[in-house]
Amino acid sequence: WNPNRIEQRFGRIHRIGQTQICHLWNLVAADTREGEVYARLLEKLESAGKALGGRVYNVLGRLFEGVSLRDLLLEAIEYGEQPQVRERLFQQVDNAADRKHLQDLLERHALSDDDMPAAQVHKLRLDMEQAEAQRLQPHHIQGFFLEAFKHLGGRTSRREPGRWEITHVPYALRDRNQSRYQRICFDREHVNQQPVAAFICPGHPLLEAVISTICDRYDHLLQRGAIFVDDSDDGDQPSALFLLRHAVVDSGGRNGELLDINAQPHTISEKMHFASLSRDGSVVDAGIAPHLNLRPATAEECELVADLLDEDWLRADLEKSVNRFATLKLARTHVAEVQKRYLPELDKVAEQVRTRLQKEINHWDARATELREAERAGKRTRLNWQNARDRAEKLTQRLHRRMKSLENQRFLSSRPPRICGGMLVVPKGLLESRRAAAAPDAAAPAGFAEDAASRREIERAAMQSVMDAERALGNEPQDVSASKWGYDILSFDPQADRYRFIEVKGRISGADTVMLTRNEIITSLNEREKYILALVEVAEGFAHAPRYVHGALDDHEPRFDQSAIQCKLPELLKRACPPGANHLLDRSDSMLRTARESHSDDNTPKE
Repeated sequence: WNPNRIEQRFGRIHRIGQTQICHLWNLVAADTREGEVYARLLEKLESAGKALGGRVYNVLGRLFEGVSLRDLLLEAIEYGEQPQVRERLFQQVDNAADRKHLQDLLERHALSDDDMPAAQVHKLRLDMEQAEAQRLQPHHIQGFFLEAFKHLGGRTSRREPGRWEITHVPYALRDRNQSRYQRICFDREHVNQQPVAAFICPGHPLLEAVISTICDRYDHLLQRGAIFVDDSDDGDQPSALFLLRHAVVDSGGRNGELLDINAQPHTISEKMHFASLSRDGSVVDAGIAPHLNLRPATAEECELVADLLDEDWLRADLEKSVNRFATLKLARTHVAEVQKRYLPELDKVAEQVRTRLQKEINHWDARATELREAERAGKRTRLNWQNARDRAEKLTQRLHRRMKSLENQRFLSSRPPRICGGMLVVPKGLLESRRAAAAPDAAAPAGFAEDAASRREIERAAMQSVMDAERALGNEPQDVSASKWGYDILSFDPQADRYRFIEVKGRISGADTVMLTRNEIITSLNEREKYILALVEVAEGFAHAPRYVHGALDDHEPRFDQSAIQCKLPELLKRACPPGANHLLDRSDSMLRTARESHSDDNTPKE
C-alpha cells in the first residue's frame, strides 16, 4: 500500500456509510532501517498536525522535493547502516515535516484561502464583527417588510415578542398559493417556538415578492428625486446624495470555452455606492447607507427650502460630476478589492488544473509508447496504442482550452457606474435657522442657542474626550464618524479581543435632550453587548470625562416613519457609568422606556 494515501482510505471508509469513530494504525517493522525513517516521519507529522489542525495528510505526497518517500525508504534499506546516511535521511525527513514547510504546502495547494494562519483568522473575525454591526437583519428588514406588506394589501397581527401572524397574503405575492402564515419572524432566535415560524430573510419567496413588487411599482420614482432631512446634522449646507450601482465583470469564455468575441461577460461582483455632492461642487464617498439617517421633508419644510431648487449648483449637470467621481474612485476601489480576492484564487485553480491534466497527459503519452513497442514486438495488447495517443491529444486540447478560459477570466473590467436615484439632503440646522429668520419673535428650539460652528466644536471636543478615555483604558480607537455606520468610534479592546462600537453625543452644559437616529438604535440592537453610547458634557470649550451607557438603546426599533427620537438626557445619565467601570447588561429593561419622546408631530399612540 502507498503510505501517502492515508487520507484517501479514511475518505473511502466514510463514503460507504460508516458513522462510528474510525481508527487507523500504521504498522512499522521495529528494529529495521526503513522502520526508523518511517517512524521518524510519523512522529514529526503528528507533532506538526497538532499545530496545523490535522491537515498535514492533505499534502503528504508532496513533502519531499525531488525525491519520493519510497526512494528514501529504499535508500534506508540499502545504506541505512552507515551513520552519515542515516543522519542525512533523518535530516531530510525533519526538513520535509517542518511546520513552516507544511504550512507553505497547505497554502500553495489550497484552492481557496480557507487555510489561514492565526493572524489572518483573527483579522477576518474582527472584520466579521464590523459587518455584523452593519447588517440589515433583522431590524431593517423587519421595518421594511411590515410597512411594504401592509402597503401592498397584506394583513399582519403581532403575536408573541418578535413574531407575527399573516392573516392575508395578496394574490400577487403568493408563493405556492399560500394565503396565510401562522407565524413569521425576522430573527432566528424566534423561529423554533410553537408554532414554528417562517424566517423572513433575504431569499425567502415572500420577501423577494414584496421587494420585486415595490420595485416594479415605484422604481421610476428614484429618477425623479426627492427632498430629505437629516435630523442628525446641525450644519447649514445642503447636499445632493446619489445612489449608484457598479459591477465588475470578466471577459467571458468560461467553462472551458475558447476566447470568443460573442462570449458574454460574467459578473464577478456587484455593489451599491452612495456619493454626496456639496454646494461647492466637491464629491465624496457618502458611506454604505447614509439614507438610513434621513426622513422625507414635510410640506412646510419643502416650502422653507424651495428657493434651493433654483440655485445654480443644482441646475448644473450633477450626474456628470458624480459619474466622474464614481468612475475614478469608487469603481477603481471596487475593482481593486475584487482583484485582491479573486486573482489569487484563480491562480491556484490554474495551478491545480495544469498539474492534474499534465499528469494525465504524461501517463497516456508513456502508455502509448509502451503499447507501440509491445505491438512491434508482436505482443497482443488490450488497448491500441493509437487510442492511447488520441487520449493524450484530447487531454492536451482540453488543457489548452481550460488554461485559455482561466486566463480570459483574469481580465477583469469595470462596468460604467449607473446612477439609480438622487435626493436633496437638507440638514436640520438649516431648517432651524430659516424658521428662526421667518419668525424672529418665536421661541428658538431647545438646544438652538449655539450656532452651527459652536455645535461642531462641541462634537469635536466630545470625540476627543472619548478617544482619550479609550486610549487610557488600553484600547485602540478609530474615528469612523464620516462613514455613518451607526457609531462614531470603532475601538479595539485587546484584553477582550473584540471591538467596541461607540456613538458619541456631546452636549453643552444645561442641555436636557439628546437625539438618537434610527440607524444608531438599530445598530445598538444588532450589537447589544458591544454598543456604547458615550455622553460628554462640554462647558466653555472644556469637555468633561465621558459617561458610558452600555447595550441596546431600546427594546425594539423605531417605527418605519421615524428617523430619529429625542431622549431626556438626565434619564440617560442615571444609567451611565464611567468608561472603566464594570457593567452588567440588563436586556430585559429599556433605558428609553421613560426617556423616549416621539420625534414626529402626529398624536398617534406610541408602542
